[in-house]
Amino acid sequence: MDLQLILFVALSTVAAGAVAFALLQPRIAAERNAEARLNQYKRAETDSGTKRANRDRLQEAAKRRKTISNSLKDIEVKQKERNKHTAKPNLRRRIEQAGLTISESQFFWMSAASGLFFGLVTLLLQSSPVVALGMVFVGGFGVPRWIIGRLRSKRQAKFTAEFPNAVDLIVRGVKSGLPLNDTFRMIASEAQEPVRGEFQKIVEAQQMGMTVSESVERLYQNVPLSETNFFAIVVSIQSQAGGNLSEALGNLSRVLRDRKKMKQKIQAMSMEAKASGGIIGALPFVVAGLVYLTTPDYIAILFTNTVGNIILIVSGLWMAAGIFVMKQMINFDF
Repeated sequence: MDLQLILFVALSTVAAGAVAFALLQPRIAAERNAEARLNQYKRAETDSGTKRANRDRLQEAAKRRKTISNSLKDIEVKQKERNKHTAKPNLRRRIEQAGLTISESQFFWMSAASGLFFGLVTLLLQSSPVVALGMVFVGGFGVPRWIIGRLRSKRQAKFTAEFPNAVDLIVRGVKSGLPLNDTFRMIASEAQEPVRGEFQKIVEAQQMGMTVSESVERLYQNVPLSETNFFAIVVSIQSQAGGNLSEALGNLSRVLRDRKKMKQKIQAMSMEAKASGGIIGALPFVVAGLVYLTTPDYIAILFTNTVGNIILIVSGLWMAAGIFVMKQMINFDF
């Protein structure tokens, strides 16, 4: 009897469960379908948001590339315009680049005095008006401009040696949160010459109302070097297109230091050739001087005879050609 009761209860439970499942199954299936559709809609919305974000990111990248491309085109146009003034600077610009404060009229007066001095000294020693006139030309036109060129080259070499330190100072200042103008003022007050003077001109130009790009542009005009050209291009691109200025200037500083190391390495490797060229170039003059001291009559025929003069002229031309070729072989442009 108890077994029959247990079977009856079990069968009744199974039957009730079957009836409940039959009645609730459509509702459960409908809820599952609704949940599946909701999940599908959420996934579609997420995919749409991702696609929209990717599309916006691509549009932003394309817009920035276009901005940088336009900036590079503008810089290329400005570069061509600048090269017209920096490739062959006028006399006033060369005097400024040499670090001198004299005017053009003062330079002309000094050149005239130098020419008269060379001419008078030659006339007293040689007593030949033709030679004295030639030395007037050399002393009035050649020597002053040669001095300007030497001073200009030395000043540019000092600027190149100090400029990477100034760029590092700008990078540290920008990373610490200082504006770019304040870092320029720091360099104008703390750096060594001639970097300090050139950055002082940049600060003064900004105080007169020029933009950062325009004021930095003048740095390349005052110091026409590839280093200042790189610096002006980086600052111009960052000011127009935006971006991480400290990272760009840090890379520029690293490039400048690598260029400096390479230049010093090449100079060290070419010193042997330079020494050989100097010895070979000076050897004929040394031998001629020793022969003149020991037996002046033996070598005097080169100066008193027409054939000897022709030999001296031809030998001088050949020596000049050889020295020029050797100089070009060991001269490296950076």
